Amino acid sequence: MGVVLPRGYKPSADEPFMNELQREYFKRKLKDWRDELLEDFEETREKLALAEREIMDSIDSANDELERALELRTRDRERKLIGKIDEALERLRDGTYGYCTVTGKPIGLGRLEARPTATLSIEAQEENERRERRGLARDAG
Repeated sequence: MGVVLPRGYKPSADEPFMNELQREYFKRKLKDWRDELLEDFEETREKLALAEREIMDSIDSANDELERALELRTRDRERKLIGKIDEALERLRDGTYGYCTVTGKPIGLGRLEARPTATLSIEAQEENERRERRGLARDAG
């Protein structure tokens, strides 16, 4: 049987970091986000299939082609995001979720709430950005 989250539960700094409730909360958050992105993919696929069947004049066609290109770029970014979500779900399974991949320290609930796929603490992310500016980047998180 799965973990039952209390209604309206939000992780709190008053509880042990990455306890069972927090892990379940983030697992659901990530899965819901992933499902939403996959639903968007399906809608895009259906729109594109319908658009191909429609006959349009040249002005509408050019405008629609631009809209399709933008939609496809957005979906490509979301496809990459789904990969990051899958990686975060794997980290939840192996017990490393919520901990910085560089320092091993907790990332922090606020950062995870804002960016559930984060792999770096704020400090490690800032150091990574400084390295990027110097051309020495590590894995972005």
